[in-house]
Amino acid sequence: MINLVWCPSEEHTASEEASLRALESLMTEFFHNCTTNERKREIEELLNNFAQQIGAWRFCLYFLSSTRNDYVMMYSLTVFENLINKMWLGVPSQDKMEIRSCLPKLLLAHHKTLPYFIRNKLCKVIVDIGRQDWPMFYHDFFTNILQLIQSPVTTPLGLIMLKTTSEELACPREDLSVARKEELRKLLLDQVQTVLGLLTGILESIWDKHSVTAATPPPSPTSGESGDLLSSLLQSPNAAKLLNQPIPILDTESEYICSLALECLAHLFSWIPLSTSITPSLLTTIFHFARFGCDTRVRKMCSVNGSSQNSVLGQERGRLGVLAMSCINELMSKNCVPMEFEEYLLRMFQQTFYLLQKITKENNAHTVKSRLEELDERVLCWGRQAESYIEKFTDFLRLFVSVHLRRIESYSQFPVVEFLALLFKYTFHQPTHEGYFSCLDIWTLFLDYLTSKIKSRLADKEAVLNRYEDALVLLLTEVLNRIQFRYNQAQLEELDDETLDDDQTEWQRYLRQSLEVVAKVMELLPTHAFSTLFPVLQDNLEVYLGLQQFVVTSGTGHRLNITAENDCRRLHCSLRDLSSLLQAVGRLAEYFIGDVFAARFNDALTVVERLVKVTLYGSQIKLYNIETAVPSVLKPDLIDVHAQSLAALQAYAHWLAQFYSEVHRQNPEQFISLVSTALEAITPLISSKVQEKLLLSACHLLVSLATTVRPVFLISIPAVQKVFNRITDTSAQRLPDKAQVLVCRALSNVLLLPWPNLPESEQQWAVRSTNHASLISALTREYRQLKSNAILPQRKVQLEDTKVIIHQTLSVLEDIVESISGESTKSRQICYQSLQESVQVSLALFPAFIHQSDVTDEMLSFFLTLFQGLRVQMGVPFTEQIIQTFLNMFTREQLAESILHEGSTGCRVVEKFLKILQVVVQEPGQVFKPFLPSVISLCMEQVYPIIAERSSPDVKAELFELLFRVLHHNWRYFFKSSVLASVQRGVAEEQMENEAQFSAIMQAFGQSFLQPDIHLFKQNLFYLETLNTKQKLYHKKIFRTTMLFQFVNVLLQVLVHKSHDLLQEEIGIATYNMASVDFDGFYSAFLPEFLASCDGVDSNQKNVLGRNFKMDRDLPSFTQNVHRLVNDLRYYRLCNDSLPPGTVKL
Repeated sequence: MINLVWCPSEEHTASEEASLRALESLMTEFFHNCTTNERKREIEELLNNFAQQIGAWRFCLYFLSSTRNDYVMMYSLTVFENLINKMWLGVPSQDKMEIRSCLPKLLLAHHKTLPYFIRNKLCKVIVDIGRQDWPMFYHDFFTNILQLIQSPVTTPLGLIMLKTTSEELACPREDLSVARKEELRKLLLDQVQTVLGLLTGILESIWDKHSVTAATPPPSPTSGESGDLLSSLLQSPNAAKLLNQPIPILDTESEYICSLALECLAHLFSWIPLSTSITPSLLTTIFHFARFGCDTRVRKMCSVNGSSQNSVLGQERGRLGVLAMSCINELMSKNCVPMEFEEYLLRMFQQTFYLLQKITKENNAHTVKSRLEELDERVLCWGRQAESYIEKFTDFLRLFVSVHLRRIESYSQFPVVEFLALLFKYTFHQPTHEGYFSCLDIWTLFLDYLTSKIKSRLADKEAVLNRYEDALVLLLTEVLNRIQFRYNQAQLEELDDETLDDDQTEWQRYLRQSLEVVAKVMELLPTHAFSTLFPVLQDNLEVYLGLQQFVVTSGTGHRLNITAENDCRRLHCSLRDLSSLLQAVGRLAEYFIGDVFAARFNDALTVVERLVKVTLYGSQIKLYNIETAVPSVLKPDLIDVHAQSLAALQAYAHWLAQFYSEVHRQNPEQFISLVSTALEAITPLISSKVQEKLLLSACHLLVSLATTVRPVFLISIPAVQKVFNRITDTSAQRLPDKAQVLVCRALSNVLLLPWPNLPESEQQWAVRSTNHASLISALTREYRQLKSNAILPQRKVQLEDTKVIIHQTLSVLEDIVESISGESTKSRQICYQSLQESVQVSLALFPAFIHQSDVTDEMLSFFLTLFQGLRVQMGVPFTEQIIQTFLNMFTREQLAESILHEGSTGCRVVEKFLKILQVVVQEPGQVFKPFLPSVISLCMEQVYPIIAERSSPDVKAELFELLFRVLHHNWRYFFKSSVLASVQRGVAEEQMENEAQFSAIMQAFGQSFLQPDIHLFKQNLFYLETLNTKQKLYHKKIFRTTMLFQFVNVLLQVLVHKSHDLLQEEIGIATYNMASVDFDGFYSAFLPEFLASCDGVDSNQKNVLGRNFKMDRDLPSFTQNVHRLVNDLRYYRLCNDSLPPGTVKL
């Protein structure tokens, strides 16, 4: 037990000694691995109680100076930290003075022997005192830090104090008032020039001191750096000479001091504005240190004793380079650059590109890649995640291109093209995939910049493109090489093509990012890009098309007679490359259509003809079913190439549609041939025996031909008729679900969608309507037979069979309706006529399955799609019947059962029902207005009571969206605006109707703001703001007089409790919009009442809060006042909670 008796004698009493021993044994026991959790809790409680007692800090002061136990020191410092941050207001001023005097003395006396984590914690505790008391009561706080830095013995300690001060005072936590935060920032800004001067001095003097001793070696014949890029980059032989000096060898102490100084700079740069305080000499010095990272000769291991004999840390010399690059990147990330700083910025870029040139320079000893590998080794930066120089350098390049390129490109003395040449070398020698991805991102940013620049300055298009053409063609060629096994097998085989991360494998991500770069170059240089890509595709196609000669017939079928291991490996690589290049060709389809269709017609035609040929070839010789020597590798390769050739052809559907519209009147033979051949390639694949990947590619292509191209002759092609017969033949084996849905969509669209380029009179709607009815009739035969025995009880096996029929039929019908929902009225009419019987069957079946939530879910999905796409065609009487049926079925009991007892499926059912009602209440006109009372009643009396108190977000978002739609689309149901009244009074004071329902809905919105779900909060706040923008909700008398300030109160309370901090900005704006309706009332009545009702603050503090809330009426000032009020209210509560009981506050 810790004995807490304080004897005010100067000598340390036996009591303190006993307490220290007791504490040491308690701490040792607490961290011993045999101590039970229960005992740990007892010890924790004991220690907490001790820390809360007045005067405990005196014991801790004794403990700190008398113990060697790390746990005891850490505990004692935590007691001080708690005292300063939470109880400081109530500490007598005499005690404060003693603490301010003792702790720095303790630090000064022991900083060399304390473990580094204890020393850092002690520094933070002293800085915490400065945060509270500097400069009023602790006037020498900052002067002491500057003196520590200036005295060589304590420089490291001073730098640690400085960094901690920057961290804790520049962006303090919320336990300070806004006024104090502003005061601290101003005080620190006043010191910036002095501090930066000191840090520059330290770094320069260490560099100079060690540079003198480094003898300059004679220039090597291979270095040749004087006449190359460097002179053009630096524009000054002097600067080039300076940067070519050899890097000094630092002793461990100097290295430690430099790393601390650079860490200080990096943190200072994160918050100080760019200004002339950041001098050219400081920037040059930082760049000197950045060279430590890119010179592999000095990256040797050495140890540094930064804190004590027993804390020897292994340090990399390269760490100085990483830290220097961190400083540079902090400056780079600032977008707002004052005019006077632009010249410095240019100098920074010039110096960094000198480093980039150094990194990517070829020489005899190193390849570029091996050098980058060395520089990519991660080094541990104090207390931070390990980082590598290459990561930092890539960050720099990304910031340069994304933030500053447009600013710098206009400087004639900055050679952008040479920079791109260096970036090119840097990109394609990256040692890791992640590094390469990051560089591709930089190129993407550059290409986006170039594209937008050309669009904004079309007159200069040719000049801009000519400047960058060579670089872009090089980039394109190299990126294409990188995705091919032919050139990059070792790297590509390392990529994982199994594990999904964000819905893609590592290989897919690699290919996708590469193809994005290819596509962006294509957009800028279409002719070059095509002439680079197509020959490469052609080479691989020749290999694939040549496989036919190796196909031999065996007893069981066809076999590929390629067996030598080397040949199989080469074939595997060629097929993988072909698959990637087919994806590349597909990705470029969009650059052949629209305005450029005619200009690029021949290129596109060449591509499409090749693709059609390849798909037909694959289907005819059935490469997907062929036996191979290495089936686990070559069979998936062959299937993938076939699937990718179909997908690439599908990408040209829009081109085919444009081709069709250009030639349909004159000679369409070429077009007809392309489409017919493509369909010959598709039909053999539409079979349940074909692998799903290939089957789905064929189905998607069929859908695109039917939906996007829509040729008039499609229906008469034998291949399409074959598919019709296959799908409507009940004896044929059904395709897998996804494929069945796609094929049915394609066949339905062939009959429903208007043919392009033809007048209404030639659309043959009558024949097509009959055919569509036959198609739907065949697809729904089994489903429609369910109606007769829907009421009879079903055995379990029978029930499962019924569910399968319902699932299969409704998934097809829902997809058919969805695909034509945006089409012409005629298409939708025919569709509904064909579906009418099935819709009626669905409605008849619905009550029988109301307790089977999985079936109800599918049925409601179908009805929701019908309402969204075909409600006009369904007609009013039938729509009313459907809604009435649903309203009758969803009783309070049924809703409760679905929401409370059937888990996520039950909730989904209710959500879909509410979505259907959303469609109904949005319908313009008077048709569905009679349903409004029952919809509101269902929401407020049946659904809302069930979900209101549930913490789960299920159903809530849909319910509130429905309530929003009720208000937004049916405003006059609540507010009858009279034109006469508005003319007479100049402002419409509408009559209010259905007031009770309106109030209940608003009450529900208000309640939702008291719940923790942040998504619901954001959605509902947006709904209220929308109603205010569109309907002036906040101005309505009922809202203004009975609800306005209740809502403002709730929003302010939410800010004070920090429960929805991510939405601070939105809440601030909404509060303003509400208050601005009645600023007088807000300032004269609401604010005083709000402050009066705040607990945890005294009347004086309430007055200060009120006075600080200025009577501003513009949005920025008002929201600033709100956030100030919230911050200071929390701060005062924190202060008051920390005062000892019975404290008299003045």
